[in-house]
Amino acid sequence: MQTLQELGEAVAARRKHMGLQQGAVAAQAGVTPESLSRFERGRGAEFGSRKLLAVLAVLGAELNIVPQGQAGDLDALRLERAKGER
Repeated sequence: MQTLQELGEAVAARRKHMGLQQGAVAAQAGVTPESLSRFERGRGAEFGSRKLLAVLAVLGAELNIVPQGQAGDLDALRLERAKGER
């Protein structure tokens, strides 16, 4: 991921994949549904690291730091994931 918008989209995709509503995730993470919604749409500049880590914990996900160029781009990862689901 290269941008905060891509990170928000990935969080939204994970949440939807798990069948969870924004409100439920927000409540468990201790954030407002509005702030989670803005973050998922790439409009949450004030969405801090504590909020992000709390949401990731609810989703059973974690943030990994990977040197640039070693993780592949988002489109390649999506294509790889789609192949694995077939």
